[in-house]
Amino acid sequence: MADQSTETPSGARMYDYYLGGHHNFEVDRRGAERVAAVYPEVFISSQANRALLRRMVGFLASQGVDQFLDIGSGIPAFGNVHEVAMAVNPNARTVYVDIDGVAVAHGQAVLKAVPQAAMIQGDVRQIEEIFAHPEVQRLLDFTRPVAVLLLALLHFVPDEHEVEHIVSTIRETIPAGSYFVITNGTTEGVPSDLTAQIEQLYSQFAQPVKFRSAAEIRKLFAGLEIVEPGIVYGPLWHPEASTDLFLDEPSRSLVYGGIGRKP
Repeated sequence: MADQSTETPSGARMYDYYLGGHHNFEVDRRGAERVAAVYPEVFISSQANRALLRRMVGFLASQGVDQFLDIGSGIPAFGNVHEVAMAVNPNARTVYVDIDGVAVAHGQAVLKAVPQAAMIQGDVRQIEEIFAHPEVQRLLDFTRPVAVLLLALLHFVPDEHEVEHIVSTIRETIPAGSYFVITNGTTEGVPSDLTAQIEQLYSQFAQPVKFRSAAEIRKLFAGLEIVEPGIVYGPLWHPEASTDLFLDEPSRSLVYGGIGRKP
């Protein structure tokens, strides 16, 4: 997962396009439209994922969490982690991490006027380097609870050994009382031909994708106390209104996950 070039579709920039952003290139738009051809709801699903992020961060902030490490954050969009957290606690601190240089450059420009937030470039597969980064060490105090967010990220790490290393390192590094947030593309209740087509498309892009079963995603939370309502489809995690996206058919979101607390 080397730094993303502008010659190959990037997951972060494609996601920006799905959300209606402008920090993407023609190659990303073409790649995104190829995905939309097999999964037209990808645009709505991306909006649902952003709504899920806001609900999860709002919950964590309400529990007194005031430190957030958002890995695989993508290009900053409206209602990002630091904005949601600071609406609850103006002193909340956030560090964003992404592998994509365009995402990082834009994020750093956006956050220039926000002293308690920063964005760095990093690869989740080198998770130790992320924790050791000077900006992470400057802004986050690992003697107190922190929330580590891996939203829609680990499906970009197909190798199960690498995923286990990432998850176990985070679990061992964060102090007791910390929270670990994971969402992943899922095969649960989803037509196998759809996930196979999406995986095949992403294999041609900068980052391949691997959908996981509900059981595989639950395993990622081993050793953690699971926050209610548990490990579920994204739309079912504390929906705010009956009109929330995909509430009628949550499997259509293709996202499964939840929040665990380190005891």
